[in-house]
Amino acid sequence: MTAPNIGFISLGCPKALVDSERILTKLRADGYTISPTYKDADLVVVNTCGFIDAAVEESLDSIGEALAENGRVIVTGCLGAREDEIRARHPQVLKVTGAHAIDEVVASVHEHLPPRHDPFTSLLPPQGIKLTPNHYAYLKISEGCNHRCTFCIIPSMRGDLVSRPIDEVMVEAMRLADAGVKELLVVSQDTSAYGLDLKYQPRFWRGRSIQTRFYDLAEAMGDLGIWVRMHYVYPYPHVDDVIPLMAEGKILPYLDIPFQHANSRILKLMKRPAASQNNLERIRAWREVCPDITLRSTFIVGFPGETEQEFEELLDFLDEAQLDRVGCFAYSPVKGAVANDLPDSIPEEIKQDRLARFMERQSEISAGRLQQRIGNIETVLVDEVVEEGAVARSQSDAPEIDGLVFIDGATHLKVGEFVSVEIEEADEHDLWAHLA
Repeated sequence: MTAPNIGFISLGCPKALVDSERILTKLRADGYTISPTYKDADLVVVNTCGFIDAAVEESLDSIGEALAENGRVIVTGCLGAREDEIRARHPQVLKVTGAHAIDEVVASVHEHLPPRHDPFTSLLPPQGIKLTPNHYAYLKISEGCNHRCTFCIIPSMRGDLVSRPIDEVMVEAMRLADAGVKELLVVSQDTSAYGLDLKYQPRFWRGRSIQTRFYDLAEAMGDLGIWVRMHYVYPYPHVDDVIPLMAEGKILPYLDIPFQHANSRILKLMKRPAASQNNLERIRAWREVCPDITLRSTFIVGFPGETEQEFEELLDFLDEAQLDRVGCFAYSPVKGAVANDLPDSIPEEIKQDRLARFMERQSEISAGRLQQRIGNIETVLVDEVVEEGAVARSQSDAPEIDGLVFIDGATHLKVGEFVSVEIEEADEHDLWAHLA
């Protein structure tokens, strides 16, 4: 008996990737096989992104490609909240669901491609289906967001904050660690707000009561004996409590904090949480407690009403903050975002000029900080082995968004292996090293 074949396209952020993994795990448990090609698939699921206009267009193009190549398509994900827009372009799609509608997607697959039960194909690895390499995995701890940033439409697509109970999260984390995962990347829309909606409900884990909150989660994960990396952390005051865990080596000394801007007026226009915090003072305090901490952030330039002086204030912030890893976007209107109605929009040529100036300034900072690591002995995690040697990441580098460590000649290493290296060369993004 031939099992029904599902093709799958996963677009967007790591949080969407986790949704894709959960859908595929359920489908695999129901006896479906996963096809890497359109022609061998009986049906295609497209998990879309709808955050910015470019992502919307990519999602719509991907749906069109799947329809042209296969003809039977179910659409899910953030763009699914705008079903009319999808059907206006692609009326022949079988079904459209919104974000994290995992059971609804599976039910729709069952409807259009009924499963054939086979106890052998129903067997699953305990960690479920993963779309990442075997040695690292994303772990989503909550859905949605309580904030209403004016440039963002995610709450309208994913709803308010809904945290997973901490014991449930820890069961999944331990299952992944037991399966050989060496690095967990903790993701959500607002990681440091974790548990707020549950009023930090206590749960039992390993014979003791722990609260469903950010600190307790970080502390419990620190006992797993693998790398734990925190993403999408807003700089609330209680984040300070987690920095000593990093200094002790319990979790990676790495914080991904989307500051978005430095000027207080622009932050208020953005309705950013924690906008009143003195972020420079916080950064100095974190580095006093944990000198090796790596700070990653993202920013928006050219937000409506941003003056040249306010942009210069952002550049001054970069100089003082000396952040390690930074991404930046020129402001782009997003359909449904409140910021679209703000006055004094910035001409595109000025936005692009500010983006270029921002990235030039940050490139100098990043290069300087990486130069300081030359001569260090560091532990790295091998991601790939190629003809020239091994490609790895340090504690300062999240997969796909940060830099790499190239180890020339180390072709005998294995993917997922931890090794010690001595840093010998650097540019503004990457490092070169030899085995220590």
